[in-house]
Amino acid sequence: MLIPIRHENMSARRWPVITIGLIALNTVIFLYTHYGVERPSPTTAQVPAHILLLAAQHPELSMPPEIQHIAKFCQERAPEFWASLKNPERPNFDAWEAEIRAESDSITLQHEMDSLAEQYSALRAAVPSWHYGFIPAERTPTTYITANFLHGSWLHLIGNMWFLWLAGFVLEDNWGRILYSIFYLVAGAAAMQFFALTNPEGIMPLIGASGAVAGLMGAFLVRFPKMKIEMVWFFLFRRYRFKASAYWLLPLWLLIEVFYGTLFGTDSPVAHWAHVGGFIMGGLVALLLRLTHLEHKVNQAIEKETSWACDPAIEHASELMESNQLDQAMAGLNSFIASHPDSVDAVSLLQQICWRKGDVPAFRDAGLKLCALHLKAREWELAWQCFQELRNVSSEKMPANLWFDLCRAAENLKDFDLALNEYRQLAATYPADRYALMSQIGAGRICLSQLQRPQDALGFFQAAANSPVPHLDWEQTIEAGIRNAKAAMAGAGAPAVMAR
Repeated sequence: MLIPIRHENMSARRWPVITIGLIALNTVIFLYTHYGVERPSPTTAQVPAHILLLAAQHPELSMPPEIQHIAKFCQERAPEFWASLKNPERPNFDAWEAEIRAESDSITLQHEMDSLAEQYSALRAAVPSWHYGFIPAERTPTTYITANFLHGSWLHLIGNMWFLWLAGFVLEDNWGRILYSIFYLVAGAAAMQFFALTNPEGIMPLIGASGAVAGLMGAFLVRFPKMKIEMVWFFLFRRYRFKASAYWLLPLWLLIEVFYGTLFGTDSPVAHWAHVGGFIMGGLVALLLRLTHLEHKVNQAIEKETSWACDPAIEHASELMESNQLDQAMAGLNSFIASHPDSVDAVSLLQQICWRKGDVPAFRDAGLKLCALHLKAREWELAWQCFQELRNVSSEKMPANLWFDLCRAAENLKDFDLALNEYRQLAATYPADRYALMSQIGAGRICLSQLQRPQDALGFFQAAANSPVPHLDWEQTIEAGIRNAKAAMAGAGAPAVMAR
């Protein structure tokens, strides 16, 4: 099973209130309608089927308007299906149809039709999915919208809301709240309509936000085709993580939906063609927004709303830099930073000036400050970008404390392989420093709890136990790590190997 867990742009310029609101609204509606949607009567699917069978085989029977509407719609939109219902040579649908075919008394048949009509009305009134769900054979304008906010189970809800969060908040940040809200509702309605085109005779209600969410996925593909999506794959009781670009991962998902829709048709409990329709519609709308430059205009408005004016001192330094008065600009920024040490804009501009001057040591010092500020603000990805720039420019050792914080940042990003590699390098670079000891413990913890490599974990914990750095306060943690690593190895049947 493949599950997306994050992508590269897990940040936004402002709170995604629409996406959060949609998730909250879907959850509240699910809690309110939970029992009605999730636990329908066992005969739910049989009632409308029996109505169509009886109406097709005995059109002379009197039917209430809503039943006439269903029968007429099915007869006009799906004539082949209607003909198959009337075919006396067709195998019986169930035991009920066998009894009806054997019945010739018109009064009995009329009584059965009346009974089915009453059951259908009661069903529609009692079960939210029948009242607000989208029924292809009996479409109403409101159900194109209401069906998107109903879900049949916790798994159904959680899956849709997770995909809504991953694709939705970044699109809301780029399109704005109004445009994004309209798009979401239109995508859901388009998905319903596409499903109706593939299943016009459908008499079972379609519910769920998956069609609208598929529209977001299609738009995400057009808007961010190269963005890496981190996936987790559960296979044979093991977990694997990998990253893949949207431009091949999302089309692959679409092809799978087309395959299942073609293979199972309307027999599947999953509305695959609604997913396909929503996805295609979302991609086309996103392409239209790009071609008409509407997206760019909205982005400019959001940027204007969310951006803060720079301090006059920073603006003056920027003007000096543009006029190549680098020394004056640097002096002004150093003075400003002395009184505003947490100004990311000032430190970033100072680093640019140092680069223009070719002053690598000063560039590195400014970069270290900028990296520390990003870590302080919990901007893990920006901190790592800054760190990589410093590595490309200078071969000097990174300060141990800052390096250790970057390792923790990699853990927060769930990039455990990167964190492990950096912990290992830090311990080798500063073998007599307390941060080396903490890095060995951190590396052992990652190998044991995240990467399922107990033998490597044992090596790191034993190296920490043998460290020349005083570690009395860490003794219990190290001993517990050694015990847990050995227990995990014994459970896996692996021999214990002493660290070299």
